[in-house]
Amino acid sequence: MNSDDLSGERGRSQASWLAASTLWGARARVSFGNLAAIREGVGDTVLLLHGVGLCAEAWAAQIDAISHEYTVLAPDLPGHGESGCLDADDQLSDVTDRIAAAMQAPAFVVGHSMGAMVALDLAIRYPGKVRGVIALNAIFQRDAAAKAAVQARAKALNDANNPDPEPTLQRWFGDSNSDEKSACLDWLTAVHPTGYRAAYRIFATEDGPCDAALSVLACPALFMTGSAEPNSTPDMARAMATLTPNGRALIVEGAAHMMPMTHADAVNRALLSFFRDVSR
Repeated sequence: MNSDDLSGERGRSQASWLAASTLWGARARVSFGNLAAIREGVGDTVLLLHGVGLCAEAWAAQIDAISHEYTVLAPDLPGHGESGCLDADDQLSDVTDRIAAAMQAPAFVVGHSMGAMVALDLAIRYPGKVRGVIALNAIFQRDAAAKAAVQARAKALNDANNPDPEPTLQRWFGDSNSDEKSACLDWLTAVHPTGYRAAYRIFATEDGPCDAALSVLACPALFMTGSAEPNSTPDMARAMATLTPNGRALIVEGAAHMMPMTHADAVNRALLSFFRDVSR
């Protein structure tokens, strides 16, 4: 263990979602169990799980970098993109169960934000399906202020309209404008309100894996976040790595929450290095 520092419901319409994905290039989908997924590449399987309010195209930079060596499966999580919606009372375990049921063989599993919650739950509860897990910008034991803030945002959501995306974009990107910020604006605007509300409720009520669960996480695990991440903090990543038998933390200098998009080169290098090390 060590720590390293480095510099059934769809979206509003398929046409609306495709328009939202234009900046990062809409890609064809295949069936992945009862979900829809981007599938590209050849070789061992890498499963990419995106964050709440986004879609599989959020992994575009990783798909292009990894698919030269690996088969990449990037599903739209339930309630997002072209995948069916969540039920109102679904829990994190229900999302994980749907992912696990769709997997045909053990895979490297990479999750971002809420996707990291799913990835870790999958590695803990379905160890035979996960060769190694990478949790990007994962939360772990939020403090009281952070917990109150995220739960207040969840309670403010409704099934009729998505909230103003600007506060979310401000947390993710700050004041600067970029293609990545524009793409996230489109995705947050296009996601169906019911799916977003259900997914965000799960994200807000979960607090990361418990200490006991991490202590029995058997596969290699990398906990990776940005030095400028105020919510999924470096301290959280290091704490999870310390509790995990074969875990380590990696902090990307200057990165914040949307690290897979804004710091794709650093993320891609770390992913490929991890996959190759585990495969030896």
